[in-house]
Amino acid sequence: MAYALEYDHVSKQYGGFWQSKPIDALKDFNLQVERGEIFGFLGPNGAGKTTAIHIALGFVRPTSGAGRMLGESFGHAPTRRRIGFLAENPTFYHLSARNLIRTYGALNGMRDPRLRDRVREMLQVFDLEEAADRSVGKFSRGMLQRVGLAQALVNDPDLLVLDEPTSALDPVVRVAVRELLLKAREKGKTVFISSHLLSEIEMICDRVAILHHGSVVRLGKTSELLESSDQCEVVVQRVKNEVFPEAVARDGRLHLLAPLSMQRNIIERAWAAGGEVVSVNPVRKSLETVFLELAKSDANEKNHKEGA
Repeated sequence: MAYALEYDHVSKQYGGFWQSKPIDALKDFNLQVERGEIFGFLGPNGAGKTTAIHIALGFVRPTSGAGRMLGESFGHAPTRRRIGFLAENPTFYHLSARNLIRTYGALNGMRDPRLRDRVREMLQVFDLEEAADRSVGKFSRGMLQRVGLAQALVNDPDLLVLDEPTSALDPVVRVAVRELLLKAREKGKTVFISSHLLSEIEMICDRVAILHHGSVVRLGKTSELLESSDQCEVVVQRVKNEVFPEAVARDGRLHLLAPLSMQRNIIERAWAAGGEVVSVNPVRKSLETVFLELAKSDANEKNHKEGA
């Protein structure tokens, strides 16, 4: 089966007129998104995330390379009817929320009664029923975001491409959106999320790619990316604090963070003291930590080049 989204050596340059140097938004960019997964697409501002999304949707042409979306070449118009898209900063015609959602459904080939039922469902899901006949031009930023999500979902798409989907949403709506995306995955849908809210990505994404300077620098299952390769947590009980003075006591147990090279030593010390080893687990990082490590590595590389 074809990937939901596939980039094949895609590069994109901007500028380069007169004597200015072209800017590489994407450089030999490769990525495959499996069908039926929630995929997190991360990176600092200017990393090329939005450019990659716009190329997939056919809004921008790549300088080189190609790709496929749901088995068809990027920009294939009929395939876009099977896509739900939410831009980072959505702007809409000043229609009522009901008519706006209905318009996007109709543009994707939907007709009554199915269209009418889906519009009603989206208004209910995103708590827009009371505001359904008000112009979106009078909506707050959070309400506009809800309308944007409703229009992206109204056609029951096979692939959802969401750029910062939960920005400006209150915590209650954010939880509702999270549950909605998980249900979409259960139905075999694919969800591609670009976001700066790292906690949201950690909670729902099956895999994550981190983009930096137009290239993928980290890719894998979310759980694997967040596991530290050099530290572990050892939890022991029935051991006096004096045996492990560096440990943190919690709920009658001692928790020790240590390098992997010390793991065996800690276990043997616990056993020698008549204690019991409850668990040994790799230390989990947060995505924020991974980002900070990348930023530090990038700064060190820049300083090294400048000093060379």
